[in-house]
Amino acid sequence: MAPDDSAIPARVVTSLPLAFTTGAAVGALGGMIGLGGAEFRLPLLIGLFGFAALAAVILNKAMSLIVVLTALPARLAAVSPVDLGAHWTVVVNLLAGSLLGAWAGASWAVRMRGATLYKVLAALMVLMAAALVLTHATTVGALPLPGPVRAVAGVAAGFGIGVVAAIMGVAGGELLIPTIVLLYAIDIKVAGSLSLLVSLPTMLVAFARYSRDGSFVVLRSNLRFTVTMVAGSIAGALLGGLLLGVIPDRGLVPALAVILLISAAKLARHAPPDARQAGLPDN
Repeated sequence: MAPDDSAIPARVVTSLPLAFTTGAAVGALGGMIGLGGAEFRLPLLIGLFGFAALAAVILNKAMSLIVVLTALPARLAAVSPVDLGAHWTVVVNLLAGSLLGAWAGASWAVRMRGATLYKVLAALMVLMAAALVLTHATTVGALPLPGPVRAVAGVAAGFGIGVVAAIMGVAGGELLIPTIVLLYAIDIKVAGSLSLLVSLPTMLVAFARYSRDGSFVVLRSNLRFTVTMVAGSIAGALLGGLLLGVIPDRGLVPALAVILLISAAKLARHAPPDARQAGLPDN
């Protein structure tokens, strides 16, 4: 059962053009740095559109899942199946932890009080800002670990990433890519495609867990809003992909990290919406 007010959307801006525009902006930002951008969508769902924390997470998870499925063929085409198949043990190793982490994270999210979930989301956004800078602004080197130690570390890292991805409603590529490079000494381009093979099943598990909770109704009651924002995100991602490299990472990544930190500060101070407020009717 969902906690007190966490699944109830507050007064929500119902403008579909605004949903498309903000979705496109998020998609473009993500596309320019090679990510989905869901971590930027979450604070918009809460701060601009007025959804309560858990409702925003569920909507974000649904949108992230659709965006990843749409982008999957193109992203996987960038790396040959032979290269990906050579690293199947990496995917299995991380999935052994991430699937459990996704279920656990979603279970914890639906049980948290609204005020607690806002603070947890704020802390995780700080983590995402750090991961963004680490991945794009520094050179990540591999850790010289023995095989058994690497396997245990992979399961532990996968579990943590699954938890974070489930609670935030994101794919988790921001954390998966540097983890794959650090633990398995794999080229970052190949790591990007491998991360999709890990994140997709992980997202499906989290989504399945959320679907068992009463708060999942927010997705059905805001279906047109969700579809419109997803369409904007996909269009924005295509534009961002075309702009990839046009704006140097040296300036873009720190700016995006600052946006995440500002959003985190606002979420930490965010007051849960009044539980008496009705949800947004889809229009």
